[in-house]
Amino acid sequence: MRVKGSSASRRKLKKLFSITKGYWGRKKNVYRRAREAYLKSLTRMFHDRKRKKRDFRRLWIIRINAAARANGMQYNVLINGLKKANITINRKMLADLAVNDASAFARLVAAAREALAA
Repeated sequence: MRVKGSSASRRKLKKLFSITKGYWGRKKNVYRRAREAYLKSLTRMFHDRKRKKRDFRRLWIIRINAAARANGMQYNVLINGLKKANITINRKMLADLAVNDASAFARLVAAAREALAA
């Protein structure tokens, strides 16, 4: 007996095309190109989850540096001073203070300056 796989094939196509909806050109409606694009997107998803962490760290460092320079100190000198003052605060919180609470950040800069002078 001959079995036609029409319904299963159609389901597979519909599922893939719903995933690749919005892709440009043939990547959205030609099975082979859509499958290639989908598999490529899975690898990019993995790499970009890793990249996101790097990007945020860079953003925090830029914000800290800008606020430190506004207080008359460079980023690397500030971090060194905080380590010498035994102040353990991560860059995410430090950047948040730099943006939202300038007076607290200024106190941290002063503490780092004192630790460097000692």
